[in-house]
Amino acid sequence: MPEITYKIVKKVGVISETPRGWQKQLNVVSWNDGEPKYDVRDWAPDGSKMSKGITFNEEEAQLLLDLLKTELEG
Repeated sequence: MPEITYKIVKKVGVISETPRGWQKQLNVVSWNDGEPKYDVRDWAPDGSKMSKGITFNEEEAQLLLDLLKTELEG
């Protein structure tokens, strides 16, 4: 199985944190030297481990933002 590589291009922010210190973060990440994408997943306190997550390209992130605004505005 090929090794998965990543580079956090930009740390956007922390969405939540568990009592054990894991943080759900929104970052811009390049996976396997690919185009950077918006990425939401949990990270261990020391950054050495991560959970499964979800990525969005810029168009998908904009659509998600629009959908959330519509939903939250009622």
